[in-house]
Amino acid sequence: MTAFARRARASAGRMHPELSLVSYTLLGHLEERDGCRATDLAAHYALDKSTVSRQVAALERAALVERRVDPDDHRVQVLHLTEAGREILAQVTESRRAAFQERLADWPDEDLVRFAGYLARYNAPGTDRS
Repeated sequence: MTAFARRARASAGRMHPELSLVSYTLLGHLEERDGCRATDLAAHYALDKSTVSRQVAALERAALVERRVDPDDHRVQVLHLTEAGREILAQVTESRRAAFQERLADWPDEDLVRFAGYLARYNAPGTDRS
C-alpha cells in the first residue's frame, strides 16, 4: 500500500508540480459531486478544515477551482472545477489508466479477475475501518 501511495504521489507531482495527491483527490470529488462546500470536503475526507483551506487555496491559485455563490443560500460558497481543472483531472485520469494498463499488460486473465475482485472487496461499503 505504501508503494502504491508513493507512486500515486509521484504521478500527481509529474502532472502539476504545485499540486499534491490530496489536491487531486479533492478535484476528483468536486467533479464527481459537481461542486461542494469546503466544509463538506473536510467532513467527507475527515480532514482538518485548515488543511482543506490550504489545499483549496492552492487549487484556486492554480486556476483549477473557483468559488460560486450557492443559488439556494447566498451565504454559502460552493467550490467548482474550472475548465482547466477538468482538463488537468482528465489528463491525470488518462495517465493513471495508461500506467495501470502498462503494469497489468502481461497478467493472465485469471489474475486480473482475482485482482479486480480483491479491489472490489477492499473498496466495498462497510470496509472503512479508519
